[in-house]
Amino acid sequence: MTKQIHLAAHFPGVNNTTVWSDPQAGSHIEFDSFVHLAQTAERAKFDFFFLAEGLRLREQGGQIYDLDVVGRPDTFTVLAALAAVTSRLGLAGTINSTFNEPYEVARQFASLDHLSDGRAAWNVVTSWDAFTGENFRRGGFLKQEDRYSRAESFLRTAWKLFDTGVGPFSHTDEHFDISGTFGVPRSPQGRPVILQAGDSEEGREFAAATADAIFSRHGTLEAGQKFYADVKGRLAKYGRTHDQLVVLPAATFVLGDTDADAQEKAAVVRRQQVSGATAIRFLEQVWNRDLTSYDPDGPLPEVEPVVGENTIAKGRASVRMFKDPAQTVREWREKAAAKNLSIRDLVIDVSARQTFVGSAESVATQIDDLVQQDAADGFILVPHVTPGGLDEFADTVVPLLQERGVFRAEYSGPTLRDHLGLR
Repeated sequence: MTKQIHLAAHFPGVNNTTVWSDPQAGSHIEFDSFVHLAQTAERAKFDFFFLAEGLRLREQGGQIYDLDVVGRPDTFTVLAALAAVTSRLGLAGTINSTFNEPYEVARQFASLDHLSDGRAAWNVVTSWDAFTGENFRRGGFLKQEDRYSRAESFLRTAWKLFDTGVGPFSHTDEHFDISGTFGVPRSPQGRPVILQAGDSEEGREFAAATADAIFSRHGTLEAGQKFYADVKGRLAKYGRTHDQLVVLPAATFVLGDTDADAQEKAAVVRRQQVSGATAIRFLEQVWNRDLTSYDPDGPLPEVEPVVGENTIAKGRASVRMFKDPAQTVREWREKAAAKNLSIRDLVIDVSARQTFVGSAESVATQIDDLVQQDAADGFILVPHVTPGGLDEFADTVVPLLQERGVFRAEYSGPTLRDHLGLR
């Protein structure tokens, strides 16, 4: 049976894929930028628009890291405003379960679901570091296993509030002891669609137990199939079936008139994304020391990384990704020697995300093949230009997927649950 493809759009303002030097790049703060991308996604009949969030600006060397983002607007404010300028597109926001409270978050999502006529989605995340916690006077008081325990308790408490509508509620467990009267009537979807992005063992289990969709960074065929089978295989123990969890890897894309043309463009884009300064800053996150004296077009540093609890890269995911810096440095040195790579070349090589590169026909084929072979149920696309980076994809690739009969020509229902085929 041919699978239908799911597509979502990630607003590219909070990551290092964005090319701010591109002449077409715009603000990631002004509302017009959000409107442009959201309306393009809706015109292309995407499932949803996704907005990431961070609760503290990242730092490096004691200063705000300003090479990829400075400033992040409040998620609920942006999504509520977008509800007024879209009519069918799902509106997904990242809201933290470590530093918020169930009543307030449930009230906000129920309100958003009403304002949007049933298009709200909640990406449930946890916070892992004391650096972010300082904004909330809590510090990093939760271990990883405790963070997910609180997240699941938070979510189930919120579900109780969603299901109550206007009426009394009470909930008591090891994390929460609350009771009162919920003030928002039951919303069009009943509960917002729940998204989850954790890739750890705890994250995958949390998604299998509670999520409607899970983000993934495993977008190639072999890695995607392995991740897909793993998370789908966990559903049965929770009384759930395969169609109750949608797997959506993140993916970038570069389009050209021909495959060769697209490959040339992609090489240019990658060098735009990784400037010399960006390459040095990235390397510092692994070496955990100041490397500004090094030439980004020269060889890797001969000094060894500084290993320890203190990091110069506050709030960055790389602190968790590279758990063994010494081993990472050894591997990178071997790669650089084998391929004769400079610092910048190496960073371009090791930081590349899953990318669709080619003509519109080739990209449509790549996406369709991965979905039909159960490496994914669809993709969350991350354009490299804000806000018009999705336009070409919407105008060229989407019609080809529609011609194949694997992507909708019109929305079949009013809610995001309808778009995702969820009960």
